[in-house]
Amino acid sequence: MRTPHAFREAPLPLLEPDEATAVALPSGRLPSYIADHRKRLRARFLDGGATAMPDYELLELVLFRAIPRQDVKPLARLLLEVFGDFNRVLTAPPARLMQVRGVGEAVVTELKVVEAAAQRMARARVINRPLISSWAALIDYCHTAMAHHEIEQFRVLFLDRKNTLVADEEQARGTVDHVPVYPREVVKRALELNASALILVHNHPSGDPTPSEADITMTARIQAAAETMGITLHDHLIIGRERELSFRSEGYL
Repeated sequence: MRTPHAFREAPLPLLEPDEATAVALPSGRLPSYIADHRKRLRARFLDGGATAMPDYELLELVLFRAIPRQDVKPLARLLLEVFGDFNRVLTAPPARLMQVRGVGEAVVTELKVVEAAAQRMARARVINRPLISSWAALIDYCHTAMAHHEIEQFRVLFLDRKNTLVADEEQARGTVDHVPVYPREVVKRALELNASALILVHNHPSGDPTPSEADITMTARIQAAAETMGITLHDHLIIGRERELSFRSEGYL
């Protein structure tokens, strides 16, 4: 992994605190305008939570720990410009993050810690719980885990006889518009886990959850293979950027 880039040293800018450009700071205490800015952001977050802050300010809070001696607002804005929104910054591949000027290993680590924490919290709301009665939590988890990824991922949720989630496993990754899935492997894994039912989940990086013909055909093949072994396919969810599609609700199953 390449070494972090540093911003070029420059005199402190004669700008308002919120308009400071990205510069490396001399050793010692932070200049008051940056220290005060960070203090204000932390206070606003504690008082109002994330909903009280735009994406770039929330991203600044994450970057404070990774870059303790720089004004991080320019980098926060650049990351949002490159990737689009806060969630897509968090879920961007490390290699792509490292291509952004000013991003090094410390920044990537902080972003990935936040992403992992969000996914773990969402997963805790569904694991070892009956999914049919926790459907909203399941949808939230799937969006958190998959909605903003740039390549297709295919996951299988394995359920026991009480429809309790016993395993959530990624079966395959693909390209921006295709992921290879093998029905035999899905059913084989279900038998290994002694699962009685399945929920298929995959994302559409385009943001549109409308199923393709390949999605429909693949789902039918998995359903047929599962039924021969007495395993029920409850649903197939396609996760888009803003919404999801249920095969069961739309009449595909």
